[in-house]
Amino acid sequence: MDTLVWFVLLALGAYVVKWRDERRRIALLGGHLRGYQIERLMAQLTEGYLRALGEDDPQRREQVWQVLTGAERELASQFAGLSADMARVPAADTRICRWPLADKWWPAATLDLRAALALHAQGLQSVAENATGRSAKAKARCLLAEMVLMQHTCHWFCKSKTVASARLLARQRATLEQVLEEVSEETRRRYADWLQAGPGR
Repeated sequence: MDTLVWFVLLALGAYVVKWRDERRRIALLGGHLRGYQIERLMAQLTEGYLRALGEDDPQRREQVWQVLTGAERELASQFAGLSADMARVPAADTRICRWPLADKWWPAATLDLRAALALHAQGLQSVAENATGRSAKAKARCLLAEMVLMQHTCHWFCKSKTVASARLLARQRATLEQVLEEVSEETRRRYADWLQAGPGR
C-alpha cells in the first residue's frame, strides 16, 4: 500500500510540474506574439489562397494573388521581428523538450526554440520573395506548408511533440513528414540540421 501511495504522489507531482511548465511556456511565447499580427496575417493568407483557387475568372484570380503578395511579405517581416525578439530570451527558457521534463533533468536532450524560429523566419522570407520563380499556386502551397511547420514548432514548445503532431493531423489532416515534403528544400534541410543540433547555449 505504501508503495502505491508513493507512486501516486510522484505521478501527481510530475503532472503538476509539467502543467506549470506548460503554462510558463505558453505565457512566454504568447507574450511575445501579442506584439505582432502574425495570426491575423496567417488567417488572411489562408482565406485569400482559398478565394484565389476558387476564382474562375483568370483576371480576378490574378488580382487576388497580387493583393496577397503584400500580406505574404508582411507576414515574413513580422515573423522576422518575433524571431529577433525571442533570440534575446535566455537559452534555458527556450528549450524544446524531446521528452516530457527533459529540459529540467536532461538539457542535452532538448532543442533550441530560438534557432527554430530563425529557420522559420528565413523560410517564410525566402518563399515570400519567390526568387525561384514559383507560380502563384505553387508559392501559396509552399508558404502554407511553411506556416504549418512553424505552428507545429510553437505547439511543440508549448506542449509536446505528440500534442503538436496530433493537432497537425486534426487540423490539417497531415503528418509532420507530409508537411516537410511541401516546404522549400532549404527549410527542409535547415529543419533537419536543427533536429541534430541539440540545445542552445
